[in-house]
This record gives sequence, structure tokens and C-alpha cells, in this order.
Amino acid sequence: MAKIVAIANQKGGVGKTTTSVNLSGALALSQKTVLLVDLDPQANATSGVGVERPCTTVYDCLMNRVSPSEVILSTGFSHLSILPSGADLVGAEVELANIQGREMALKDSLESIVENYEVIILDCPPALGLLTINAFVAAHSVLVPVQCEYYAMEGLGRLMTSVERVRDTLNPGLELEGILLTMWDSRLTLARQVSEEVRKYFKDSVYQAMIPRNISLAEAPSYGQIGVVYNATSAGAQAYIELAKEFLNNGEKSPR
Repeated sequence: MAKIVAIANQKGGVGKTTTSVNLSGALALSQKTVLLVDLDPQANATSGVGVERPCTTVYDCLMNRVSPSEVILSTGFSHLSILPSGADLVGAEVELANIQGREMALKDSLESIVENYEVIILDCPPALGLLTINAFVAAHSVLVPVQCEYYAMEGLGRLMTSVERVRDTLNPGLELEGILLTMWDSRLTLARQVSEEVRKYFKDSVYQAMIPRNISLAEAPSYGQIGVVYNATSAGAQAYIELAKEFLNNGEKSPR
């Protein structure tokens, strides 16, 4: 049975999709069978693995009861598949609001394919709407990328409150997978201060791996490539490979 991990932060621009794509890629390089689920209407994770304008998307799974097995696409990268997103997902928030059991739509849809993968990564949109709530209900845990900037702790606190609310009402087994520091620049005093503050408060829940600002990670999506493959020796790729090792060796929890 797959371990399902939602990668989320209510704040945009923190490296959420970059983390979803590159952690998925690094796990696939470790011979794990991985499904990346793109829940962001911007579909950056979809294009980031080389898939453009899919005929059907996760919207069809959520709203039209289409089986994920009919929508999932191979990515060209061994062991990695994607349940793609598209512009049609924009309307899902409004349409889901009128459906009974709307918070369970993704969980119910994924039940038919969870046995086919070892890890399922859910790339959430940068807002706590119904799509993100669906991800939290479907997931076993939440991985939170946090940019090393001034408002990091404030945004992190709000997200953890949201996770706790979902745990109390909809998914009692939901856990914190880990906190990942991103956009790291050791030359900046602020980055070091944020890192120290996050580690002081969340202790062992913070990954040792930190994702640096890296041009190769930024370039890779424009070539339909995953950063860990596009330039495997870059600092960014190596950081995600180290993150995958931590995820597998230290942070992996048994699915419920």
C-alpha cells in the first residue's frame, strides 16, 4: 500500500512544486514506484515532468468519477508516473462545494490505485481550499517546504493550525512528515536566523537537508526535465537526493 504524502504550504513561492517534482524524481531514482498527483490548477508539476495538455486530468477523477488508472500517464522517467492537472481544475473548488462528502473525493478516487505504488506525492495548490483539504484527508502525512525568509514562522504556524483542524475532524491519522527549509543561502544572516528558529521550535521534525537557491532547479522545468536528472551534480539536485534518503531512512512511517 502506498504511503501518501501531501506537500503543502498556504504561501506561494516556497518551492512546493519544485519539491514535489524533485522528491518524486529522487525517490524514483531510488527504485521506488512513485505517483505524483498534481492538484494545482497551474499544472506546473505536470509540465515539470514533461507532460503538456493532457486529454484528461485529476479533475475528471474528482468530478466525473473517472478512474485514476485511465488518467495516469508515464513521465518518461523510470518508476515515476503522474496524475496530471489542467486548467479545468480551476472550477473544481466551486463544484466540489456542492457535492456531499466533498472532502473525501480524492481519497475515494485514489483507493483503486494505492496498491500500485510505494509512494504517492500530492502537490497541493498554495491555498487552504477544498483541493488542499482533499489532499490532507487522503494523505498519511504532510511535508511542508518553508522558505528561509522573514514571514516563514508566521505562515508555518497557520498551516499547522489547519493540519490540526483536519486531524481533529476528518483525518485523525494525519501526521507531520517533516519541514523542509528551501531557498537556502548560507551567506544571508536572515536565512540562518530562520533556520535556527524553525529547528528550535520543531526540532527533529526539520530535515537536515536544506534546498539551496539553484539555477539548475529553476531551468529544468523549461526543458520538461526533473532537476535531479537535468543536472544531477548540481547543489540543488544533490540536496533533493539527500532529502529522499532522509525520507526513506528516517521519516518513513507506516501507512494506516
